[in-house]
Amino acid sequence: MNIAVTLPPHDDLSAVQRWVADHLGHLTLEGPDTVTGSARFRGGQSAADTALHNFEVRGYAARRSEVLPVTKRGASALSPYIRHGLLTLKEVWDHVDGGPSKDVEKFRDELMWQEYARHLYARLGSQLGAPLRGIPNGSGTASAHDPWDRSMACMSLVLGELEGDGWAVNQTRMWMASQWTVRHGADWRQGEEEFFRHLLDGSRAANRTGWQWTVGSGNGKPYGFSRWQVEKRAPGCCDGCVHRRACPIQQWPDTPEWLPSIGSLDALKHDIDLAKTQGPSTVDRLDNAEAVWITAESLGEGDAALSAHPNLPAIFVFDEPLLRRLRLSGKRLVFLTEALAELATYRSVEVFIGSPVEILTDRKLATTFTPVPGGHALRRKLNITELHPWPWLRKPGNGSVASFSAWRNGLPKR
Repeated sequence: MNIAVTLPPHDDLSAVQRWVADHLGHLTLEGPDTVTGSARFRGGQSAADTALHNFEVRGYAARRSEVLPVTKRGASALSPYIRHGLLTLKEVWDHVDGGPSKDVEKFRDELMWQEYARHLYARLGSQLGAPLRGIPNGSGTASAHDPWDRSMACMSLVLGELEGDGWAVNQTRMWMASQWTVRHGADWRQGEEEFFRHLLDGSRAANRTGWQWTVGSGNGKPYGFSRWQVEKRAPGCCDGCVHRRACPIQQWPDTPEWLPSIGSLDALKHDIDLAKTQGPSTVDRLDNAEAVWITAESLGEGDAALSAHPNLPAIFVFDEPLLRRLRLSGKRLVFLTEALAELATYRSVEVFIGSPVEILTDRKLATTFTPVPGGHALRRKLNITELHPWPWLRKPGNGSVASFSAWRNGLPKR
């Protein structure tokens, strides 16, 4: 059923949670009776701007991988806002100008990884989630939740943050991915899906690229996770663990002899449709638009199409068929709803639940290009009269993306 809905007050978390439970709860992982927001992150432009303002890059290089104590963490925690376009990579890149050179360099390297993942996904599309030669794709004997044993203090710590906050330090994401596939031989795609359901910054681009790097799809060298990393990055975590005297990850795992597999894809070597990957370089206008279509990729007030048409209504559709299949955690939908509700405080926003194609089919739409396969598929079915460029940090080229270094060396000059 395609329905129009009225958004709740953006600054009332209880009201937003009730709204999501009432309208979208049947589509969530938890079900309508247990929908909650993130324990740590609020959605919306003002929350994003505050998070960026408060981020200090000094010390990042030394502390970005620290897990415990929480007060010593150096991770920026900006990724949920970057993922949804509330902050662009360029804005975040510029924010650290003037900081200590080693910290700025390391932080910007991580932003470049984010951009690399976007380029990779924009080019490969669904191939990025295809079965990988020699790497577990469903042959493991472990069930979907066996690899993450909550009786292990390290697993309990990360799962608690993943499920409560919808976020985790990158270091602990690698622990989880390694535990899932390298030790247990469970299907990497199932583990990636578990992450995707919970992470506020969950994107197929970054999530799949991170998992594949951890399991060794690019170079055949899986990341081995052991107690050593826990004691180094989360001192004290093991002290109260029931397994502290017989730790199941005491020793370095026997990493399997997996062959590099993702590198065998021809599309990694050369982009046969660079224009499709890049999107337009200038505004592609066919006719006057009557509304601005916004998506979960680009919810910020700086969205190009929104900025170009401040007096047109913005339209967002909660894609019911897609959400029914994905079964995302309610935290993710609360975060999106907060962002939409805040946007609605200073411009007209129309929100619908249903099929985007059916709801939008008769509208002349301005929108911003999004480098994801789903965006391409939907744009082909809609009346997009005005397409704005995506705010790339680095514009995609047609050279190799088989590795981060090959990609970076082949980027067009700025």
